[in-house]
Amino acid sequence: MPARKNAFYAQSGGVTAVINASACGVIEAARKRKDRMGKVYAGRNGIIGALTEDMIDTSRESAKAIAGLRHTPGGAFGSARYKLKSLEENRAEYERLIEVFRAHNIGYFFYNGGGDSADTCYKVSQLSKKLGYPVQAIHVPKTVDNDLPVTDTCPGFGSVAKYIAVSTKEAALDVASMARTSTKVFVLEVMGRHAGWIAAAGGLAGRTPAEAPHIILFPEVPFNKRAFLKRVKDCVRDNEYCVVVVSEGAAYKDGTFLADAGTTDAFGHKQLGGVAQVVAQMVKDELGFKYHYAIADYLQRSARHIASKTDVDQAYAVGKAAVEMALAGENSVMPAIVRKSDKPYRWTVGKVSLARVANREKMMPKRFVSKDGFGITAACRRYLEPLVKGEDYPPYRDGMPVYVELKNVPVKRKLDKDFKLR
Repeated sequence: MPARKNAFYAQSGGVTAVINASACGVIEAARKRKDRMGKVYAGRNGIIGALTEDMIDTSRESAKAIAGLRHTPGGAFGSARYKLKSLEENRAEYERLIEVFRAHNIGYFFYNGGGDSADTCYKVSQLSKKLGYPVQAIHVPKTVDNDLPVTDTCPGFGSVAKYIAVSTKEAALDVASMARTSTKVFVLEVMGRHAGWIAAAGGLAGRTPAEAPHIILFPEVPFNKRAFLKRVKDCVRDNEYCVVVVSEGAAYKDGTFLADAGTTDAFGHKQLGGVAQVVAQMVKDELGFKYHYAIADYLQRSARHIASKTDVDQAYAVGKAAVEMALAGENSVMPAIVRKSDKPYRWTVGKVSLARVANREKMMPKRFVSKDGFGITAACRRYLEPLVKGEDYPPYRDGMPVYVELKNVPVKRKLDKDFKLR
């Protein structure tokens, strides 16, 4: 067996404006340590690429192309919402992973994703030994929801936060200019199933009660229809208009989502979406105000043209750190962002055991939500502001951003049998 093990890198779940920056960090760091680490193979469409032995040889890409990943949104190798079950429930999946890893001399597993990915990474690290082929599994954090525990922030969040804050501010100026004779209420729906971090970021758009957003609806604060409508009515009376930022996970006291679609995704999560329309229609029916609403949806997580420089730097840093940790012999860990100070903002990369990350969510602390439940506090602003600072524009040509398209040359298959996905 060759001394140098190859690495497998995969992207998981919803992509972000900066997940490719983490990929860049992994690949560039591995290339600098060719004496210790072999090739980096990327899974085509995430973990599915390992299960089906459909991998991409990143060594076939030029240094310029890999560097270009740092400013390219989306998932360069394809992602997937596919959660591995427990060993007891589906041993065949883990056996297949190890079979593919063994065939391609893969000893390092870098899984770039959120909470469910941390869980998968943790399972692989724990069970690979039992299956007779130890693999060093390092989780590379990513999630726009900012709900991974321990890490101060999650790569992907800062750029979404910047997009939402800017969009809220600009839309508010639009509504305010027409409020006397036209739209009175504007509702912006943002992502956030259980945690209201993205909704909170909308609060950066204004600093006084008269400035938008006038109302933020968090998943952590039970929705009170009567209090909400009174707040809207008072806001229109005082300012002529009202801007609302609502998280897709806004729910009633009993836990029922305002916009429960009645279906679930591949991870078993409730399918959400359309809460802005629900809230806007409520305003129309009860108060009679003319409204408009918008759903940020994929726009918020793909907007690389307005990404936060802080976010880009941190996304790259955790990718690079993952390789350094693997080469140092670490296993079942995640590089985490550690905040040293708010002003000036200083941060570094630390390390956390996946046992402290897997299957856990970080909610907005109560001290970040105003007493009335409709806004953010000064403490929340201090936390958020450094994360949206700095610009890191991609190169432009003829007025359009230039993004990288990789060749994605496939790795030659070594196994005869196919694997059927469940």
